[in-house]
Amino acid sequence: MPVSRRGFLNLVGTGRTSPLAGAFMAARGHEEYMAELMEGQGMRRRPELPPGVEPIRISSNENPLGPGPKVIEAILGKFPEANRYPFNSTPLDADLEILIAKQNEAKRDNVVLGAGSQELLRHAVRIFMSPTRFLAEPSPTYGQCQGEARQLGYPVKTVPVAPDTLKTDLAKLAGISKGAGIVYIVNPNNPTGTIIGGKDLTDFIADIRKTSPSSLILVDEAYHDYVTDPSFESMIPTALKTPNVVVARTFSKAYGMAGVRIGYGIGMTETMRDLKKHRMSYNVNTFGVAAALTSLKDPEHIKQEVARNTKVRDFTLKALSSMGYNSTDSQTNFIFVNIGKRMTAAQFREGCAKSGVLVGRDFPPLEKTWARISMGTMEEMQKATDVFRNVLRTVSTTAGQQQ
Repeated sequence: MPVSRRGFLNLVGTGRTSPLAGAFMAARGHEEYMAELMEGQGMRRRPELPPGVEPIRISSNENPLGPGPKVIEAILGKFPEANRYPFNSTPLDADLEILIAKQNEAKRDNVVLGAGSQELLRHAVRIFMSPTRFLAEPSPTYGQCQGEARQLGYPVKTVPVAPDTLKTDLAKLAGISKGAGIVYIVNPNNPTGTIIGGKDLTDFIADIRKTSPSSLILVDEAYHDYVTDPSFESMIPTALKTPNVVVARTFSKAYGMAGVRIGYGIGMTETMRDLKKHRMSYNVNTFGVAAALTSLKDPEHIKQEVARNTKVRDFTLKALSSMGYNSTDSQTNFIFVNIGKRMTAAQFREGCAKSGVLVGRDFPPLEKTWARISMGTMEEMQKATDVFRNVLRTVSTTAGQQQ
């Protein structure tokens, strides 16, 4: 049966821009679901939830509100063209590439679109790596490149983040990067939430260009919108004037479109050429293109989202601190908290799930003491922090009784 705009809205909510519509389009929780199923070498059991409880999903770094009202309207407006291929509908993917280029003082040839930034990361591994061209990255970090490399049998070298701040140790990373196929940096980093300052990262890129000029330096800025630290600088200007440097971005985080699957990479024309060749035809859909174009033209909404997230993040950090648990200097829509030696991240996750709160999975090699918690709405985090308090109190009390 065909679904009209009105019919769709009746399915997801009563208003044209209802929160349910936004959550539906954000596909909230899917990323965590897949990670829990397929993490590591085998299948993992998801934490058991109480029967009949609607969980608070703060496990996948998604925007809890989904896209803004203008974006929802743009997506719904494309339903009459759902029967058309992207090249027969409007707007075109070229329109999005042109706008991204214009907003970054670049040309269309500097931009390549992807089904989220994941597609671009996977293509980069296949293009720039080989059995003798390894991946160099900090640990822990976002695992897409490493997962793809290991699947293809390509070598991976890692260095631990700094033990005191959990920031990426650029000196150690530079020390293992000579001859790498890809040097991968997530800034802000996932799962630690920490950033590398603009000058430090610019100097690092210049150093790698001297010692290993054939290496691709891949900077993943998925969470850049949420940064409040003034020392942060996007590496897009550097990528546009430096060979073998690519910045990857996504509309999955601050823009609230994790379920829409659209992202982009940007760099020098010569660097982007092979990424463009590997791009699958029609890899971005009509709805995603319309949504991304609209969101880029609505910067005020992103300002509001960043302010909302910062307020919720500060509340959650303060609540955990009052319980005696310290976190990293998060610049993202999630926090990384040291829950101590009495509890592992797995125990914390299981305990929270029993009360219907889903938090992040293990992040080796820090899974024994650190847990990642994504930011939900203020109401969700008020409920979640009460659960955290109860879970941590229960384990601490049990541990004390056993001593």
